[in-house]
Amino acid sequence: MERVFFVGDIHGCSKTFRKLVTDEIGIRKTDRIYCVGDYIDRGADSKGVIDFILELRENHYMIHTLRGNHEQMLLDSVKGGNAFSLWIMNGGGVTLKSFNALSVNELEPVYTDFFRQTGYYIQGKGFIVVHAGLNFNVPDPLEDKESMLWIRDFQVDNSYLDGKLLIHGHTPMNNNAVRSQDFISPFNIDGGCVYKNNEELGNLFALNLYERKLLEVPNID
Repeated sequence: MERVFFVGDIHGCSKTFRKLVTDEIGIRKTDRIYCVGDYIDRGADSKGVIDFILELRENHYMIHTLRGNHEQMLLDSVKGGNAFSLWIMNGGGVTLKSFNALSVNELEPVYTDFFRQTGYYIQGKGFIVVHAGLNFNVPDPLEDKESMLWIRDFQVDNSYLDGKLLIHGHTPMNNNAVRSQDFISPFNIDGGCVYKNNEELGNLFALNLYERKLLEVPNID
C-alpha cells in the first residue's frame, strides 16, 4: 500500500532529517515523500541534507522537493549585491561553509540543478502542498509564486481547495500547536527544527496523510 508523507522545514539539520526518514517513517520504495522546502541555511549541514535526498533518489525512492524561500534566496544570490547580502543575513554563510564554497557559482552542477528543479507546489489526491501558503485574494493562487514562497497569516478559501488539504511550512509553530491541529486547511508542519535551544520548538515533523498521523524527531544535530 502506498503511503504519503510530508516533511517540514529541515534547515541544514541532516542527522535529524535522516533519523526521521529512516527510523520514524521507515521509508519504503512504494512511499511518496514530499518536502516543503527550506532544506538549507541556519543549520550546520545543508550539503548533507541535499546529499541524503540525492542518495534516496539514486536508490529509487520517491522523494519530491518543493522550493522554499531560502532556496529562492540562494538562487537569487548569483546576482550579487543586495540579493547575496540578504541570503547571507538569513543563514547563507553557514550553507556555503557546508559546501566549502564562497558563492553559489562554486557549487557543483548536481547541487545547482537540484535547487533549480524544485517546484513551487504539487497537487495530488486529496492535497496541495506548498512551502509558505497560498494567496487566495488573487484569481489563481497557484500563479502567485511570491506568495507560495513567502506568505504568512493567510486566510483559506475552502471552495477553491474543493476538499483538498493544504499543507505548508515556512512559519515555525510551537510543537504542541503542530500536534494539536485538526486535519483541515491549512496544515502547518514547520516545528522550527533548527531552533533546538527554544524549548517550544526544535522538532522535525512528518505528516502521514492517509493515516492522519504526525511523526516527529527532536533535533539531534
